[in-house]
Amino acid sequence: MLHEYRKTATIMAEQFTGLPKQVAKYHLKILGPTTILEKKPEEFILPTKEGDMTINKGDYIATGVDGEHWAIDKDIFERTYERVD
Repeated sequence: MLHEYRKTATIMAEQFTGLPKQVAKYHLKILGPTTILEKKPEEFILPTKEGDMTINKGDYIATGVDGEHWAIDKDIFERTYERVD
């Protein structure tokens, strides 16, 4: 039978803006165009315990109780979490 559950723990998170300070803080890898002619935007990679995650500007970086980080899509974050401070 399917049951409804509510998250009870709080998390620390900040919205990712792509600033160099955040790139350094979270040890992000940046993948860019492979040629000058390629018009692809930069891609940001967040290393996590489960492997690398792609993160986009506007997404959120969450920090767990053990200092681990993971990316949360902006839309999912804003539907799931409520600011408490």
